[in-house]
Amino acid sequence: METRDYSVSMGKANLLAIVLMAPLVATLAAVFVARWSWAVLDRGLSDFIDIRVAPPLIILGIVSHEIIHAVTWAVASRRPLSAIAIGFQWRSLSPYAHPRAPIGARAYRIGAAMPGLVLGLVPAVAAIALGRPLLLVFGLLFTIAAGGDALVLWLIRGVPPATLVRDHPTRAGCVVLE
Repeated sequence: METRDYSVSMGKANLLAIVLMAPLVATLAAVFVARWSWAVLDRGLSDFIDIRVAPPLIILGIVSHEIIHAVTWAVASRRPLSAIAIGFQWRSLSPYAHPRAPIGARAYRIGAAMPGLVLGLVPAVAAIALGRPLLLVFGLLFTIAAGGDALVLWLIRGVPPATLVRDHPTRAGCVVLE
């Protein structure tokens, strides 16, 4: 079986993620400001940077991000949750979730996209609709956090849905089994 690597280093992924997600984050913030004002967004930023607010929200978001990957991959690939590894890579200070065995590219894409939708875009859009600046800040932060996942989706954009892919254990991306 032939393989093709569709991964990048974690450092490169983090840099590209910021570049990739910056226009979306800026647009969401601009829409919020246009609807609710800069003063309202500024209040949300001030509330977020409070030491009692930011650390618990960030930790909750990071853990939730990986759990969403795991549960979505398990459901989309029709495998038990035990088929998904969840942990923390101390060397790069990165939490992770990845399927232990190859799964279809379609299931992989769904699992890669879901945290950005659930923790990023949905909260940001809800914040714009409801005028909740702290929710917007959370949504923007986790939209940026999903940038690496968006990058991986871009890298595998031409891979047919039924093709098996194996999540790369140490890099952002996957290996396609051809």
